[in-house]
Amino acid sequence: MPRHSSTEPEAVPSLPFPGWESVSRLPIRDNGERLVPIGLAPPPLKVFPAYARLGIPGAVPECFVREGVYKALLAAARALPEGLGLVVLDGWRPWRVQQYLFDTLYEAIHLHHPGLGEEQLLERTREFVSLPSRDPAAPSPHLTGGAVDVTLCDADGLPLDMGTLFDEALPASHSDHYERLEPLSQAQRRARDNRRLLHRIMSEQGFTNLPSEWWHYDLGDQLWAYYGGHAEACYGPAELDTIENRWRRQLG
Repeated sequence: MPRHSSTEPEAVPSLPFPGWESVSRLPIRDNGERLVPIGLAPPPLKVFPAYARLGIPGAVPECFVREGVYKALLAAARALPEGLGLVVLDGWRPWRVQQYLFDTLYEAIHLHHPGLGEEQLLERTREFVSLPSRDPAAPSPHLTGGAVDVTLCDADGLPLDMGTLFDEALPASHSDHYERLEPLSQAQRRARDNRRLLHRIMSEQGFTNLPSEWWHYDLGDQLWAYYGGHAEACYGPAELDTIENRWRRQLG
């Protein structure tokens, strides 16, 4: 049964953006968990593969995550107040999609801020899209199956107001944005409380949040190890189990 609480959710903490060099140095001991589709999950966990619906090249029409992440997401969804649901917008991401998102945002920032140098452009881009990497020692978080993008919805499946849309590359998308505003309008207070609720139910299941994106949570990858204070990550780069790979293993 979902938990009910009469108390206001705790504030979303203000955390520094990740030091990517430190993140990439954290060791990975992959536990071998498989990727599983969120589409198998019962309510109140829902899936809406946003990038496939937007026609992003290479995006898959399902959201896959590691098995441990799947179970933790289901537990988080079940902890929501009755009538609310947890929507997974993206999980495991092919490298091609990661590269497309990075290049597209980089070019958009460059177009709007032509005076920025290369280092500044990379820093601004990495605020919202991590560097595409298939390096076994330092993979992009979404390539591991441990990173997920999530939001909340009502009983009719309509997304709750979180203040900005998913993937809006704006300062208002920073997780603690509404914690730092005063006074708040009624709409801003509602968005703040929705972010607080999302943060609470995800944190209680062991997820960590990327401070620049209210929708991005990690479990088991290097970002999770970095923000959670873990000695090592348990998810490295992952690939979907295609029929070709399966036959090669069986006949090899």
